[in-house]
Amino acid sequence: MIDVATTWQQVCEALAGGDYEQAFGVLDAAMREAHRPERARLTLLLGSLHALYGDAATTDLGATLREARTIDPSLREDPLYQALMAELDARTRGPDAAPPSAAAREAADPLARFHALCALVLMDEGQAALDIHLPASDLPVHLRWRLRSWEAEANEGLGQTADAANLYGEAAHLAQGLNRAVMLQEQAALQLQLGQAEAAKNTLDQARLLYPTRPGAHDAEDAGLNLATWHYLRAQALLNLGQPDAAHDMIREAARLETQHGDPSYGVALVRGQVLTHLGRQQDALNAFEDALKLATDADRPYANHELGVALLDLDRPVDAREKLEAVLADPEYPYQPEVLADIAECDYRLGRLQEAQLEAEQALAQGAVIPASLVLGSVALDYFQLDEALEHYDRVIREAAPESRDWVTAHQMAADVMAQQGFPDPAAAYAHAQQALAHTPDSDDWHVTLLEHLRKAEALLSQQGGTGGRMLN
Repeated sequence: MIDVATTWQQVCEALAGGDYEQAFGVLDAAMREAHRPERARLTLLLGSLHALYGDAATTDLGATLREARTIDPSLREDPLYQALMAELDARTRGPDAAPPSAAAREAADPLARFHALCALVLMDEGQAALDIHLPASDLPVHLRWRLRSWEAEANEGLGQTADAANLYGEAAHLAQGLNRAVMLQEQAALQLQLGQAEAAKNTLDQARLLYPTRPGAHDAEDAGLNLATWHYLRAQALLNLGQPDAAHDMIREAARLETQHGDPSYGVALVRGQVLTHLGRQQDALNAFEDALKLATDADRPYANHELGVALLDLDRPVDAREKLEAVLADPEYPYQPEVLADIAECDYRLGRLQEAQLEAEQALAQGAVIPASLVLGSVALDYFQLDEALEHYDRVIREAAPESRDWVTAHQMAADVMAQQGFPDPAAAYAHAQQALAHTPDSDDWHVTLLEHLRKAEALLSQQGGTGGRMLN
């Protein structure tokens, strides 16, 4: 006679070691020997195994649940059956699915509560999922890291990014092998969102060590695609750390692995465009963003169009850029609307529409796009020869922009130039702006000669005032 509890324990031991083939084998052998009531329960447990494969196993999960209720129609009232049905429905219909029953959410069986939680996360009901009482210690080992991963996804959906990152870290601690690597990569992705590029880089260092040097034929595709994601995330971390050349090597390898093991992705094409932009290869960046737009889903399209609009601006094509940016502005869900408005203001400025540009930039500034809006307002003020006002805008950029960033350097360049046009009323400040800008302006840049001239004039004035004593200022 087959004992369901003993069989499930053997299955869980196999799963804890990552041996899915053995787990299915144990269940299959037990189901062949079991009597009808035990076979129905084992079939339901088989559904839990299929559910671990996610969307790829919805057909198998549906067939297994049909078989279970055919063997024993009373299983329809079982909390685990109800939870698995809710998860299947959620994978099929998303937010439109029927939520899991109260019996499933509050079941004595932690396996039922686990699948009820999965269903709620898939339905974008993150808070309801987190409200389910389910200590990880109540679950079999193979589900403990998965629980933390689902809880992380729920927190991420609620905008609680830091909590989600920490939960992915806990999931990684509980997982093994490639699963641990994937959880670390999820954590790194959120660390990048939080602006923690160095932490993301360190997390990715840990993940890389977990990849097999020679994955088996069965695992090669999964390992290859996950490794492509690793390179994609590494490229972003390096780019944010000011290492675009190294980032370029990473994103090229990500694209190669994608092509080898799957299909090109929107994300890799987008980051490739961002890297090429930082390398000053504007036409190549434009091509990459166009590739990203072709691969984008409806949800991704505004992001690709925004990047494409900025790339077209960099190529001094404001009419084409404005068309792309207007398409983004028409999407009220896009989270960077103020920045888009500032970029549209830049388009109008370049097209000579100064009044429109000023109004759009003022709106963008009021909505929080401080840096790009201030740069446009500075340009408009200069055109109207309102030098004091222009200087205020550039000083704001210097305060708000990341030191040594492109916007920060531009603002120092412009501030030095405005002060020169004013006749160097404060030569020490003009000298400081010119010096900061020169440190990050290549000799081949047209600005280099201009800044050197401003520096010499400011230094001469300071020498006349006894301000430098012949010393270079810091």
